[in-house]
Amino acid sequence: MVAAKKLEVSNLSIDYGGKTAISGVSLTVREHEIFSIIGPANSGKTSFLKAINRMDLFTSSMRVGGDIAFNGKNIRQWRNIYALRQSIGVVFPLPIGLPLSIYDNVAFAPRLAGIKRASELDEIVERSLKRAALWDEVKDRLKSLGSLLSGGQQQRLTIARALSQNPQMLMLDEFSIAVDPVTTMRIEEMLKELKKEITIILVTNLVQQARRLADHTAFFLTGQCIEVGETDAMFTGEVKDVRTSEYIQGRFG
Repeated sequence: MVAAKKLEVSNLSIDYGGKTAISGVSLTVREHEIFSIIGPANSGKTSFLKAINRMDLFTSSMRVGGDIAFNGKNIRQWRNIYALRQSIGVVFPLPIGLPLSIYDNVAFAPRLAGIKRASELDEIVERSLKRAALWDEVKDRLKSLGSLLSGGQQQRLTIARALSQNPQMLMLDEFSIAVDPVTTMRIEEMLKELKKEITIILVTNLVQQARRLADHTAFFLTGQCIEVGETDAMFTGEVKDVRTSEYIQGRFG
């Protein structure tokens, strides 16, 4: 049985002050899959994530065209932009923790959403830290500053913070940049478990990471989606464009 469509992108275009970042991108992401996006720097991967999360509202020069549907509804028809962002969590490359305790970092968004009861917040914090594979390491020091954690722990704390809103989809942009190989593998194992509950979009500059984790992969180059396919097939040579094969084999990028 084919999983339901979670995200449908049709003819997406993005420019910044007239400079094209993405042109004519169309793809579909289905429920409970890890969908990876690979490609060299400046190929439009991060701009793609920003458009899905409506971050164009924060960037005056960013113009978005085309259609993006989440759960079958165009994201520009969502009157409550905060509800959209609660449903679509995003974690960017460098972990930026709030200047708060570990507990308060995770409880921050739920409190903004109106949750005040201590027992409910306790449950959300514990569940989110467990889902981010961090609970066992910090459960005895939840009042300590999140900024005192190691780089890898801070990255997992940002993931826990994104998960605190119980999103339906989680987007991660180059999460491996600031963490060591051991922590990278721990996060990868966590993502494999997490996809049973939510949909994950993973932007990565590590093609082998895409191969290990993703059900489907899209290859971006110079602002275009060159190819989308099943990850296993793409990595065993079943590609439609020679540039996809050359990038996967490390011949450029």
